[in-house]
Amino acid sequence: MKRLLTTQSLYAWLTILLLPMEAWAQTRVDGPTVAGIPMDFILFGATLIGVALFHNRVLLVASSGLLVIILYNFLITGFKHGAGFGGLVAHFGHEWVILTNLFCLLVGFALLADQFERSHVPELIPRLLPSGWKGGFALLTLIFVLSGFLDNIAAAIIGGTVAMSIYNRRVHIGYVAAIVAASNAGGAGSVVGDTTTTMMWIAGVNPLNVLPAYVAAIVALVVFGIPASMQQARHADMITSGTRRVQYDKARVAIVFIILISAIVTNVTVNVKFTALADHFPFIGVAVWVALLLTSRWRAPNWKLIPETARGSLFLLALVTCASLMPVEKLPAASWQSSLSLGFISSIFDNIPLTALAIKQGGYDWAMLAYSVGFGGSMIWFGSSAGVAIANIIPEAKSVGAWVKNGWHVPVGYVVGFLVMYALVGWHPTPLGVP
Repeated sequence: MKRLLTTQSLYAWLTILLLPMEAWAQTRVDGPTVAGIPMDFILFGATLIGVALFHNRVLLVASSGLLVIILYNFLITGFKHGAGFGGLVAHFGHEWVILTNLFCLLVGFALLADQFERSHVPELIPRLLPSGWKGGFALLTLIFVLSGFLDNIAAAIIGGTVAMSIYNRRVHIGYVAAIVAASNAGGAGSVVGDTTTTMMWIAGVNPLNVLPAYVAAIVALVVFGIPASMQQARHADMITSGTRRVQYDKARVAIVFIILISAIVTNVTVNVKFTALADHFPFIGVAVWVALLLTSRWRAPNWKLIPETARGSLFLLALVTCASLMPVEKLPAASWQSSLSLGFISSIFDNIPLTALAIKQGGYDWAMLAYSVGFGGSMIWFGSSAGVAIANIIPEAKSVGAWVKNGWHVPVGYVVGFLVMYALVGWHPTPLGVP
């Protein structure tokens, strides 16, 4: 009886039970479809709908969806790198670098944003703003600029915090949507400005190939920013900043730049000098954490943020992993039309897994894709990480109806910006790893 309870015997019994299923998985390649749509995508879509419906259980929904998709691949279709356990292990062996980099960056950038907030620099922002609707537009512009080097989530949180302060917590939903849109637009052309562009960077996209997204982003900022600022000016007057002298913490500002520079230099060095190693170790994520730990002696980060940030990061990683299991060869071919449609899709389905799918598929103009999936998610509050983050500090934003009704200028700005970019820059798809 004791022998039956040993690790070796349990493994033997498990192998005996699963061998028939593994052999069955090896005999099948194409799974069933519904209206021509592979079941993989339907399961993925159901997971994303569950995330949209159950906001308080997103990690549970995403991890459950991932488990179902893995079982479906195991039992029905097999994995891209083989069937059964071997295919599953090979798949994660191929994806672990990207997933680890993303986890390290998401948690690390949360600590980075906190360092920036505690530097007191955000408290100086209201003193730079003019009165009236122009002040609201100036704040959106500052959020846009901050997002380019700080991360769109941090920029949205800082912008939302400042708006709550200067408008005495009376922030119009249309202006909340504009804050999220400004943070997403500002990060669209920077590989450190948005999780989606960081994913492209990690996958081998040249940062210069993402930069033209700012052509569309700047146009969109003007189109949605002015009406949103006028909405806010009619809704509540701006409170003038007090006379209290604010001393910003130079050390924390320096730490922010040290961490960002460490990430940029590491990634450029690895992709230029050691390209063969880029897919075998999470260099950029490790560089961020080395910089965080080394500078913690100077000013300690708020380590208490890690548990909650880690849970949110695991939720996003579960969605990215789901996306990595999709049969991307069955998606419509990459084109400017499909890029435009991805922006609208990302307003409903989180832009991070959509980006993962597009990267797997390849053949995109990366600047156009960055703008589409980065800014397009602003059209609904849960369509981007920045929207989810700001809804946590402004709960009344968690209404799809109110967001769409009052934030009508965001989709208008998206379409106008996209068309201007297509007219001026054009469609230039670039393979991964090509300068």
